[in-house]
Amino acid sequence: MTHSTAREPGKRERLTAAAATVLHEQGVEKTTLADIARAADVPVGNVYYYFKTKDELVAAAIDTHGDTLRALLAQLDALPTPRQRLEALVRGWVDQRDLAARYGCPTGTLASELDKRADGLDRKLAEHMRSLVDWAERQFHEMGHQRDARELAVALVAAYQGISVLTNTFREPELMATEGRRLQRWINSL
Repeated sequence: MTHSTAREPGKRERLTAAAATVLHEQGVEKTTLADIARAADVPVGNVYYYFKTKDELVAAAIDTHGDTLRALLAQLDALPTPRQRLEALVRGWVDQRDLAARYGCPTGTLASELDKRADGLDRKLAEHMRSLVDWAERQFHEMGHQRDARELAVALVAAYQGISVLTNTFREPELMATEGRRLQRWINSL
């Protein structure tokens, strides 16, 4: 008998990963716990063992977004220069253009939907968006933009969020590719 060294994700992990995906694809209001349980291949009755409410599951999905972002930024930080890190970030966005055309940005669309609620989940998600802006600000600062690093970081993330909305609205992935090329030129001009 052999034992696998890779641990199969448990039900809680499968539920949070499924929640992040299904909430992105369907939105918070349209998604049911049964939808998430089905996507996670977990009996719907088991969901309540891990999450007492749908909002707890939404909060766990937000944490999953944060984990994904931290892992991405750690990968980017392994690149030698801030310019290369920013360019790789933009390439990653462009690589997800088909997903953006279909559902929008996972974090941006969730932020927009949660902003209409008064339960504080929007603030939890905003922390993750802020960490992306903070990371980009550090990159611009390292490139020598001490005075305007924050403005440049906000402009970069805003450009991505804006093009995500347009790409999704028009269902045109090429819009994201075109904006990605423009952002690459902009980064290289700094």
